[in-house]
Amino acid sequence: MTSPIGWGILGTGSIARKFAEGLAALPEARLVAVGSRTAEAAAAFGELYQVPRRHASYAALARDPEVEAIYISTPHTLHCENTLLCLAESKAVLCEKPFAVNSAQATQMVAASRALGVLLMEAMWTRFLPLMGWVRQQLPQIGQVRQVSADFGFRAGYNRQSRLFAPELGGGALLDVGIYVLSFASMILGPRPVQLSSAASLGPSGVDEQSSFLLGYADGAQALLSCAVRTTTPQEARIMGTEGSILFDSPFWRGTTATLRTGAGETRVEFPLQGNGYNYEAAEIGRCLREGKTESPVMPLDETLAILRLMDQARAQWGLRYPME
Repeated sequence: MTSPIGWGILGTGSIARKFAEGLAALPEARLVAVGSRTAEAAAAFGELYQVPRRHASYAALARDPEVEAIYISTPHTLHCENTLLCLAESKAVLCEKPFAVNSAQATQMVAASRALGVLLMEAMWTRFLPLMGWVRQQLPQIGQVRQVSADFGFRAGYNRQSRLFAPELGGGALLDVGIYVLSFASMILGPRPVQLSSAASLGPSGVDEQSSFLLGYADGAQALLSCAVRTTTPQEARIMGTEGSILFDSPFWRGTTATLRTGAGETRVEFPLQGNGYNYEAAEIGRCLREGKTESPVMPLDETLAILRLMDQARAQWGLRYPME
């Protein structure tokens, strides 16, 4: 049996806690270190999750010889610099989605990974769920895919200080939950539509509180997508093909159940999660490391880049620029 991958977590916020819980369900991984901006935060996180090595800076975590892979859990605006720091120390990086604030940052990250020959992957955890693996296998059964639809919206109370509404933190629906629906469409139809029409409702702080997208593809297929942080939506998804369909139960982005409908009848499937779901993306990093890969075929870097370019294009249509740009 191969030895477990030694993981470090960079950042100690709520998503870092979820990832730590996910790792606990993965026998081939062990959480060996955490890095924070303060010794107090690192110590508190370390006590909570029994992490033996606790660093008071991100740089110290990146240099830790016991760490093979690092999960970046910091706010969107820090993903680029944190990833470059870890790659420079030859640490495999799993960077929380959205991968970066824009495609310019993502291009730097991907270039560094490829120049250094170090594994890098966007932490689009939904793509690695067992249900999504089953879906990719079933697509031929529904013929040519003609339409994909997906929505992810929730209603948050307005708070200008919250990261959801702060433009300086990359706030808004697009980077927070829009990435889910765009990545889902990309998984099914490919990352390069030939047409994008989008509309956004910009709130008092200037970020997109609600947005919708119509994507057109060269073969005539379309994707109808929406996201919101001030509007609750069903959080459902559908894939419609010439010979059938796949319907996801809500919430599709952490889905465990779906229905396949074809001329042969209807099949309902269920894939219960082992752990909280974050363990599957960590398992993919482990598999890639053991096989000597520098990127994942399930979430390729070129696809991550293409999705961010699409997001840049949508924001250009709305006239939305973040202060750091």
